[in-house]
Amino acid sequence: MLVVGMAAIAVAITLVVYLAIGGGTVKAHAADFVAEVPMPSPVPRSGVDPNAPLPSFYRRFAGLTRRLTPAHYGKHLQHKLDLAGNPRGWAAERVMALKSIGLVMGVLLGFLAGSKHGLGVLLLLAAILGMFGFFLPDLWIRNLGEHRQQDLLLGLPDAIDMMTVCVEAGLGFDSALSRVARNLDGPIASEFARVLQEMQFGKSRSEALRALVERTEVSELRTFVSSVIQSSELGISVGDVLREQAGEMRIKRRQRAEEQAQKLPVKLLFPLLTCMLPALFVVVLGPAVIGIVHAFSSGTL
Repeated sequence: MLVVGMAAIAVAITLVVYLAIGGGTVKAHAADFVAEVPMPSPVPRSGVDPNAPLPSFYRRFAGLTRRLTPAHYGKHLQHKLDLAGNPRGWAAERVMALKSIGLVMGVLLGFLAGSKHGLGVLLLLAAILGMFGFFLPDLWIRNLGEHRQQDLLLGLPDAIDMMTVCVEAGLGFDSALSRVARNLDGPIASEFARVLQEMQFGKSRSEALRALVERTEVSELRTFVSSVIQSSELGISVGDVLREQAGEMRIKRRQRAEEQAQKLPVKLLFPLLTCMLPALFVVVLGPAVIGIVHAFSSGTL
């Protein structure tokens, strides 16, 4: 209850500070939030129009984040969002605003929690909670990006196998991409759908595929895109390239499975030493220890 109360107090203080520095009426703020409603975007998976004007609430806190971070942080953050799949509602400007909001909330909670423990504890708690609130959005986006890249890596062999079957059946490369985007699930299908969409908007196949590589960190996908682009530039059959890539992907998938299997004994060592062996020693040596204790206490030895 104490934590909930401190959180409510911190929220109230933040709202009071915002209304004090806002310099606008309630109608003005309502208009800002109405302007924030996203319009339809050519790329539907982002969910928020990046060109939509931010309300003054977000702009103030985003400006604070810009002053506290390096000049290139905006591009770095946008790249991390691309790796995470551009989650709905998480545009770069909004993430920077959330970072500053987390900083303010953490500092206020630190002041409230450490107010009865002296100045040193107060400043320490304010610094720790402020840094935690400031970097929490980065940690969340990074976690999303890592999981998404792993899903891309796991889904790529199946996608290439399907593309190989489609091309060998007589479909073109673009039609095979469309088939994969419709019939598969997960990040790989959405990325291929975005490639097709960018090609419909006027990009060439090579440009759309290079943009796909820039949005990911999967080395196997980079190799696949490079092979496809080189085959189109050199006039090599796409079917032959896909067949070779599919075989290579299957080999790499088997090697990754073998690698994970070889890591298993090492991962089991710590739980074995800390959980199973002590219990085993108690079961095996316990009766003997009890017998020795009884023998010494009765004076039979």
